[in-house]
Amino acid sequence: MEEEKQRRLRALPAVHEVLLRLEGEAEFSPFLANKRDLPRLTNCVRQVLQKARENVNRNISNSFEDYEFALWPWLKSELIQALILPETSLRRVINATGVVLHTNCGRALLAPEAAHFVAVQAERYSNLELNIETGERGSRYVHVEQLLCELTGAEAAMVVNNNAAAVLLMMNTFALGKDVVVSRGELVEVGGSFRIPEVLKAGGAKLIEVGSTNKTWYKDYEAAISSETALLLKVHTSNYRVEGFTHAVSGAELVELGEKYGIPVMEDLGSGSFFDGTSLGFPLEPTIQQTVKAGLALVSFSGDKLLGGPQAGIIVGKRNFIERLRANQLTRALRIDKLTLAALEGTLRMYQNGDGESIPVWRMLSYSLDRLKIAAEELKSALGSNTAVSAEIKEDVSQVGGGAWPTVNLPTWVCALRPKQGSVVELEKFLRLGPVAILTRIQKDRILIDGRTLLDGDIAEIVQRLKEWK
Repeated sequence: MEEEKQRRLRALPAVHEVLLRLEGEAEFSPFLANKRDLPRLTNCVRQVLQKARENVNRNISNSFEDYEFALWPWLKSELIQALILPETSLRRVINATGVVLHTNCGRALLAPEAAHFVAVQAERYSNLELNIETGERGSRYVHVEQLLCELTGAEAAMVVNNNAAAVLLMMNTFALGKDVVVSRGELVEVGGSFRIPEVLKAGGAKLIEVGSTNKTWYKDYEAAISSETALLLKVHTSNYRVEGFTHAVSGAELVELGEKYGIPVMEDLGSGSFFDGTSLGFPLEPTIQQTVKAGLALVSFSGDKLLGGPQAGIIVGKRNFIERLRANQLTRALRIDKLTLAALEGTLRMYQNGDGESIPVWRMLSYSLDRLKIAAEELKSALGSNTAVSAEIKEDVSQVGGGAWPTVNLPTWVCALRPKQGSVVELEKFLRLGPVAILTRIQKDRILIDGRTLLDGDIAEIVQRLKEWK
């Protein structure tokens, strides 16, 4: 087998041989005629040849003669595919999965108003750290602090680059070398295998676990308090649920205990929200405002989940604690840039103006079943009966995503597709590898297109791509 692999690898042409042979292929003449396009074509050839080498190592099921016969047509097809894709690595994706906060696709979409504000700030100078009235250096946090205080009821606020950074900064500032008491049921793992215990350790804190996975009581926290206790930390379990025989201590109860022993209480709220979501049928969750009102010293939450803004770790709470965070040298390393600040300010102003429900995350979460069914029917109708796929409308469920409301299934309507030739897996790959990547879900022997996360123009692009399926 190894000898056969080496034989096939030797059959692969060199880069210059491929370029020379392409001179006789009409579809590649525009790239060969323009010297500016030649480096890109050369790079694509290298990538395709590397893919061919990897394929050899994975599969040698066909005969060498069949392999050699199919090699050049395959190389040409892969090159054409590579050349029609945008040159940039970061590309637009059509999210047809129905997962609103799709982590792999950038989570929350910015509202057009916020995106426009970002564009304005990106192409012009700004007063990022300039006090225009005095002409002296100012603070970048001033642009969102007043907004955050107004919306949450907190005394002060600041922002770092994500919520894990917020927790890290809080631990490093207030619990370096000291104990932090946390319930075992709240030692969550977030995306990318990052875990709360490791974040606390990285911040220099010593974790003291109390209670059990399903039940932690007031007395458990109290029994763990010692002269080395710096903080009581509550972590909201945004991305999973323990149901049944459970008990947890509320933030308000922990504040009462903290005041008794002179120990501050902080909460990592995860995907915090300004709306409680019950009007949309979601389980009751504490809002950011309610959490702050409980009297905690500091509360942190993400900007790019249910808030519907950019990736950011937002910290609100009592002024003396916020001021100590700002004085920490880590703040410089964890700070956000002007584009993130612009996106966050633009989003927060929508909440301030009473337009929070029109932010894309909340708009998608609140779509009616009638609207979703119309979208599914529009796609089916646009495909007609002359395409290489069959389509039917069926009921299904969407997901919030991003670790928010993990047990909630959102009723939806989808357009379920089946290829008349080829497999569902091949069709999914075909859609994903198009000029615009179309992400879908596979359920049994169907490709599901969920209109909940489709934007204006997406259906037309999906239809066009499906009509190219042979």
